[in-house]
Amino acid sequence: MSVLTRPAARRKLGPGPVRFARRADGCLMVTPEGTLGAYPRRLTERLEHWAAVAPDRTLIARRDPALGGDWRRITYAEMLSQVRAVGQALLDRGLSADRPLAILSGNCLDQAVLTLAALHVGVPLAPVSPSYSLLARDFAKLRHCLGLLTPGLVFANDGTRFAEAIAAVVPAGTELVVCGGDPGRAATPFAALLAAAPTPAVEAAAAAVDPDAPAKILFTSGSTGQPKGVVNTQRMLCSNQQMLLEAFPFMGEEPPVLLDWLPWHHTFGGNHNTGIVLYNGGTLYMDDGRPVPGGFAESLRNLREIATSIYFNVPRGFEEVAHHLRTDAALRRTFFSKVRMMFYSAAGLPQHIWDELDAMALAERGERIPMITGLGATETAPFAICVREDHSASGVVGLPVPGVELKLAPVGDKMEARVRGPSITPGYWRNPAATAKAFDEEGWYCFGDALVPLDPDDLHKGFRFDGRITEDFKLSTGTWVSVGPLRAKLIAALAPYVKDVVLAAPDRDELAAILLPEPEAVARIVPQGEDAAMHPGLRAELAAKLAALAKTATGSSQHVARAALLTAPLSLDAGEITDKGSINQRAVLERRAALVEDLYADPPPPHVIIIGGAA
Repeated sequence: MSVLTRPAARRKLGPGPVRFARRADGCLMVTPEGTLGAYPRRLTERLEHWAAVAPDRTLIARRDPALGGDWRRITYAEMLSQVRAVGQALLDRGLSADRPLAILSGNCLDQAVLTLAALHVGVPLAPVSPSYSLLARDFAKLRHCLGLLTPGLVFANDGTRFAEAIAAVVPAGTELVVCGGDPGRAATPFAALLAAAPTPAVEAAAAAVDPDAPAKILFTSGSTGQPKGVVNTQRMLCSNQQMLLEAFPFMGEEPPVLLDWLPWHHTFGGNHNTGIVLYNGGTLYMDDGRPVPGGFAESLRNLREIATSIYFNVPRGFEEVAHHLRTDAALRRTFFSKVRMMFYSAAGLPQHIWDELDAMALAERGERIPMITGLGATETAPFAICVREDHSASGVVGLPVPGVELKLAPVGDKMEARVRGPSITPGYWRNPAATAKAFDEEGWYCFGDALVPLDPDDLHKGFRFDGRITEDFKLSTGTWVSVGPLRAKLIAALAPYVKDVVLAAPDRDELAAILLPEPEAVARIVPQGEDAAMHPGLRAELAAKLAALAKTATGSSQHVARAALLTAPLSLDAGEITDKGSINQRAVLERRAALVEDLYADPPPPHVIIIGGAA
């Protein structure tokens, strides 16, 4: 049974004290003071602990139509029993690093059991994005992932939904497990795995788990090529949860309650959030809603019932929440009643949404709720750099968390964030070339993100995001455009009418922008049925805001000369948005090449907004 170090409570959330040192080569080294507390060798030690301490507490729950929409719950004791049974079934099949477990379907209770069972007995598992099966037509990414994995077992909760992908990609000799439906071929029911009788081999396998062996393979989105399989070890998962506990000690004082929709094939939902619940003896309510048009009603239903202690979401989700909190007093009361922290990731949160949530929290509870974010990656498990509560603002990412060292290395005129520690990946699954490219000559993982001090005179306030080094581009004049910071300025300047911006384009004489509208705000100006891109009132508002921003521009790399509103929805299937709702700038520019040409046409078409020169 594991023994954890419980950190002394701090009044403010976030990383503890750090030390700074400047090296002769120009690198700035940032090192947390003190050492990281003890953590388990494998994650399911925490399941064993809580099954003994609080056996009847709900670990995970999901609404079930068979129960009239009530919650189907799995307690800690029930989960450990099911994990041991399924762990035996996995051992019986001889699964290993050569024949790992692949999961095709989205979040479900059976997947939770299967995931923990694999972790318990040391079988590597790979949850693959369901979009590769359900949205793609050629199954190229799915075929690539399974070819790289060579799985010994493939799981899909609904055989009927995944039948086409299974027929196209899963080899006939690979065992298939389904919970129901007709996959069009022989399949093992998941109930058969649950029916396995555990033998001493299960606990022997658990005791023999190597904390540095692959535990999960999480695939990156593959927006610029085929997905890469990021190796996640037990040491990564466990040390990262201890880092979270030391940054947010209230999680160890009262078991956290989460309502979460984030997908488990991503590190935010599948490592960060589910891990917080298990590590600290909390409860996860699975949310079948999504922050997309027509998909948020189920989230609202759940939020009216479940008072969370931590609320995680992507920025688009917080925009949806803020919109409904404005007019729903009962929702506000429940939402703010127990929440100790809000946390966003995947993209920047517009400051006006942040400010609105602060105002509603003050009115409802008499205090602001800390809004926390940071910088992490699938390769960092993901918690690595995090804001301090006192210096949290849009665009700020903070300082390294306990146990993680940060190196800011000069790359051109920017400083790239690089990290090392027990939570950093050893590399990519069966891809030594990608592994070598991801680390510098000293073995530090390279984020590809640039950071700058929030306050050059006080580095202890932390750092802010200074753009993706690979996203930046040059104008035809040779001037570099720093996409990340400029995009953030534009979103702030164009609030509340614009929720995101895509900047165009390399090798042009001047900058242009594709504006993604915020529907609710736009609807206050543009009557239903009218083309927002051509509406004179909205165009005038946007032009005035862009002209005001242009007066502050210090040169062509800061001056957006033309803009156009994109009213057609972005496509997940085409890669314009990720499963988490963030924008893939490169994919948008490629798919909207005609709009980019319109932006630079001479003379420009009527839907293009022309902005005057910089002062």
